[in-house]
Amino acid sequence: MSADESKRCLEGRALVITGAGRGIGRDIALLAAAQGAKVVVNDLGGAADGTGSDAGPAQQVVTEIVDGGGEAVASTASVAGPDGAESIVQSALDAFGRIDCVVNNAGILRDKIFHQMTPEDFEQVINVHLLGSFYVAQAAARHFRKQESGTYVHFTSTSGLIGNVGQANYSAAKMGVVGLSKSIALDMQRFGVRSNCIAPFAWSRLIGTIPAETESEKARVERVKQMAPSKIAPLAVYLASPLSDGITGQIFGVRMNEIYLFSQPRPIRSIHDSDGWTIDGLAERLEPALRTSFTPNERTGDVFSWDPV
Repeated sequence: MSADESKRCLEGRALVITGAGRGIGRDIALLAAAQGAKVVVNDLGGAADGTGSDAGPAQQVVTEIVDGGGEAVASTASVAGPDGAESIVQSALDAFGRIDCVVNNAGILRDKIFHQMTPEDFEQVINVHLLGSFYVAQAAARHFRKQESGTYVHFTSTSGLIGNVGQANYSAAKMGVVGLSKSIALDMQRFGVRSNCIAPFAWSRLIGTIPAETESEKARVERVKQMAPSKIAPLAVYLASPLSDGITGQIFGVRMNEIYLFSQPRPIRSIHDSDGWTIDGLAERLEPALRTSFTPNERTGDVFSWDPV
């Protein structure tokens, strides 16, 4: 082993990466393998809305890793059910004899304005993003508990953290992922297990499905096109590795060459009435006292309005 190889931060570790056949997941898989990881490349290979399947994308990434001298196996199981999740984790155990990290990246989009969103549109997005993250994380948890180590890297979104139009299903799922990650971080810290979130800014086939009708929306899409998925991979690999051992329960963002640490909800102001509140009392005092601290009803594009750097 060369001096450079001995410094690889994921040497000998086994990672499960969902949604790794394309986009952000693919770049994470390739970088993790270059850093010595043994990788389960999981991807159903479906369309952006979750329909269909294709073994090609996952196998192509595996081929790239193996041709580069790394170790990888493909999994085409769906994350949206406990049996599929169990099989994904079992793929790591069967191929590599261990599992050290889960990267929950798989996702679909079914964007519609809220009053037109169907129950199926909502449920399918929740099933993949939120339930899928739970199923895969939970399937790995008992192995992490037994070995008293392990890391989770979950993908959230500013669509949930801040807001976006036409994405009630996606926003709800991604905020749920934040709660899931924080609960894992709290429950599993006694076993040496860490859990963090990343909100990525990157152009992908999923982002390409978001409607852009107004000039401001089109300009935002053009900004996003500048942000390559490869920019996300270093933070994901870092959080998966022992180099970040002191970090858990956090939410990060990546936008081109910038990394953000997001705040988490905490009380910021309060009002008090020693006699207890009445409706009339609230109507008279709540808004004047608190309005200056209200969170604006903004979208992600309103908050991140500058060009990526």
